Amino acid sequence: MKSLQEYRIPFKGLKLEKHNFRFEVDEAFFSEFEYSLVKSGKLIVDLELDKQETMLILRFTINGEIYMNCDVCLSNYPAAVSIEERQIVKFTGDEDLEDDTEEIIMLSRNEFEIDVSGLIYEFINLAVPYISRCGDEGNTEWCDKDMIRKLDELSGVNQNEDNNTDDPRWEALKNIKK
Repeated sequence: MKSLQEYRIPFKGLKLEKHNFRFEVDEAFFSEFEYSLVKSGKLIVDLELDKQETMLILRFTINGEIYMNCDVCLSNYPAAVSIEERQIVKFTGDEDLEDDTEEIIMLSRNEFEIDVSGLIYEFINLAVPYISRCGDEGNTEWCDKDMIRKLDELSGVNQNEDNNTDDPRWEALKNIKK
């Protein structure tokens, strides 16, 4: 958790105005989260913190690339990421502390800092596509061409075409189609 200390922003002494912060996200960041979908990457997080009387408005701009495994050829490839998100943090008295919602985080007036590492982690993981592919299979520099060749060989697509001509039952079925 030591590497996540830099993602804590002490807002208590800040003036009521906009403040900018910049963070670098790399392998050390992702290694702090045990079951992360993303294991490595190089990203820049620009955070604009707008401090107001009763709340903080956080605007995240995250750009860079994350390294993912292709679901087809299993190679590791870089995927570009561009994220823009907003989070509202409201201050309440100790007795008024309500549950957080997706868009609003509730903090006690006694709090003096906010940890944005969890938010950054969530935003990056939400940007991961459900199905990840390295692009045009077999034609990119990251694609494992041997794996694609082996998949084609084991799929039996070419073998079925050859078997169709040897078996006379297939000929009868071809005539039905016409």
